[in-house]
Amino acid sequence: MTDFWLISVPLDKTSLTSVEKLKRTITKTHLGSCWRFSIPDLKVRVRLNMLIQYYSYCLISLIKKTCQCLKEVMEPTGDKVQEHDLTNGVDLMNRVTKFQWDKAKYPTALPLSTLTDIINKVQSFEDLRSRATAYNSLKASLQSLELNLNGNLQTRSLNDVLRKDDLVVSEYLTTLLVVVKKYLQWEKSYESLSEFVVPRSSRKIFEDGDGGIFTVTLFKRAVCKFKAKAQEREEATGDHEMMLCVSTHSPLSPQGIFVRWLKVNFTQVFIAWIHLKALRVFVESVLRYGLPVNYQALLLETDRKRSKKLKEELSSLFVHLDPTVSCDIPGLCQQEYSSYICFHIGTNMLEISKPSTT
Repeated sequence: MTDFWLISVPLDKTSLTSVEKLKRTITKTHLGSCWRFSIPDLKVRVRLNMLIQYYSYCLISLIKKTCQCLKEVMEPTGDKVQEHDLTNGVDLMNRVTKFQWDKAKYPTALPLSTLTDIINKVQSFEDLRSRATAYNSLKASLQSLELNLNGNLQTRSLNDVLRKDDLVVSEYLTTLLVVVKKYLQWEKSYESLSEFVVPRSSRKIFEDGDGGIFTVTLFKRAVCKFKAKAQEREEATGDHEMMLCVSTHSPLSPQGIFVRWLKVNFTQVFIAWIHLKALRVFVESVLRYGLPVNYQALLLETDRKRSKKLKEELSSLFVHLDPTVSCDIPGLCQQEYSSYICFHIGTNMLEISKPSTT
């Protein structure tokens, strides 16, 4: 399993020599890989360190919650969630190893406090929660319409009847399914139920002894009025009943739409999290190494079997930055402190479970 460490060292002569030696050692011993991690010049403000740490924890919590939602939505249908399923084809490894600051989204001329707020607001728990609630509500409504596979036309499942091209679901249009008893009367009258019905859009997709199921396409904004008008006519004539259903196999189904949003959301939050990591390295470098800003950030990749050896190599190469690091300091956990700046980046999103990954 791969680990990424984002480290920062000052650009003094000794440290630069140590960096070159580190690169040679990594190449020679196959301890891992090393890349330069590009962080732009930002406006200095060191008091944001604790806030950035808090926002980083919030984003990783949001990433975990998004992963959890994807697993809950996809795995009950037999679709085992894999790492690539989370990202809609986006290569997270490349996003990390070839990181480039997004100056369009996060202009470097802005104060650090403003950048931090912008990054943190990329998505919110409230948005995720409201979409999950809406999905679960619609899913429950659809399930109530499919209570019995062999039931009457109002309650039977339509998954074995509907095809993808039976349904029109777009930004403005939707498809309703109508249970009809008198076919000829329906075909003559359905367009008169609303001026927003698409002409000649009704088609019979199923029938049995109780009647038939017809599709009708109309503008979404007219659905409520259309159903009300149909209900009035039903009460007067008993000709037909309305029900709404979307095929659960369609990419435009509630599940498909929610899964697609989760994947896009996941990628956006992950990229924002990496930007926040870069911010944290910048602020910590100013705190640790002082002004003027003069440091180098490196991204190290290693597997967990070699991570201990690599940490020992780093400690040896950069011990000059803080010779007291090997001493016992009361009240300080030595495992959490090193002579160089180091932050862990977890890329196996299906395994992320500890706050320390922030």
